[in-house]
Amino acid sequence: MNDMSALPRLLLIDDEPALADFVAQTAQLCGFAPAVASDRDSFQRGFAEATPNVVVLDLGMPNTDGVEFLRFLADHRFAGPVLIVSGFDRRVLESAFRLGTALGLTMVGPLEKPVRLEELEQLLESLKPGLVP
Repeated sequence: MNDMSALPRLLLIDDEPALADFVAQTAQLCGFAPAVASDRDSFQRGFAEATPNVVVLDLGMPNTDGVEFLRFLADHRFAGPVLIVSGFDRRVLESAFRLGTALGLTMVGPLEKPVRLEELEQLLESLKPGLVP
């Protein structure tokens, strides 16, 4: 049995329970300790409790948006990879990606919904070697 505290932490923010569960399960299979947040408050609480090694975020959230999360991460000088997973148009994803980069974040992806298992696994596996839990 894996000791979850020895695994890199992945914090996911998504308001769609089925997708959040899918991403969390895939992350766990890839050797991450996932935590799921469904709104801004739970995301900020989860971030404060244990700084993640990787953040996965959905751009379209009720009462907030991905840009606010990117700014939050930049304000907290988050150094790990930030993966955008969203159902928005590709141009919106690329513009959020550019904003994250401009804010000094390490952006990866983005992945469009619906996310393919192989794509997500491949991306998560590629991030692991650079992470120290």
